[in-house]
This record gives sequence, structure tokens and C-alpha cells, in this order.
Amino acid sequence: QVQLVESGGGLVQAGGSLRLSCAASGRTFSGYFMGWFRQAPGKEREFVIGINWSGGITYYADSVKGRFTVSRDNAKNTVYLQMNSLKPEDTAVYYCAARLPGKEYEHWGQGTQVTVSS
Repeated sequence: QVQLVESGGGLVQAGGSLRLSCAASGRTFSGYFMGWFRQAPGKEREFVIGINWSGGITYYADSVKGRFTVSRDNAKNTVYLQMNSLKPEDTAVYYCAARLPGKEYEHWGQGTQVTVSS
């Protein structure tokens, strides 16, 4: 079992930046593919960004390309989401998630709120 705890959310003005962290505990973190998702009010949860176990492969939703980056520190069991040039439409609860290769995401954090004011 993997436990995930997000932090770093908050209120920021449009054009600003935030860095979210996701701390993992439990089973070996380095073997998991990590992803960030978000859910805005009244909308379905959507994939934002993902990173493989080594950090060498990343996946981005088109809406965040060029603005968001993902990284991980396996020694610290932590994955980071750096969000730059934030827009009001980025407002959502952000969740980190973990999955094993070839599997569905099965471990989820509780989420952290990101609010971008215009």
C-alpha cells in the first residue's frame, strides 16, 4: 500500500507560480509511475501530468504544456508539480496518484486546493 499526501496548494494571482509536493510512504516509491490530476468544480477529474519511475519520461496534458513541470526525488519519496504562468482555469483540487507499470492508478492523495484569481 502507498499513502500519498499533497501539500503546497493555495491562492495565487493569475500569472503567478506554485509548487505542489506529494509525499509518499509505504511500499517502494521508486517503482511507481506518478501522476497529477485535477478536478474543478462541476467538472470531471482530468489528467494533468505524469512521470515514470526514473523521471526520464514525462507526460503532459496539452492545457499545461510549457507552464507545468513535474519532477521526483526518489530518495525523498516525493514528487513535485511546478506550476508557472497560472491561469484562473487552473483553479481546481489537485491530486497526486500512483500506479505500477501497466496498471491503473490505484493510490490517491486527499488533494490540495489551488485557486488562481484573475
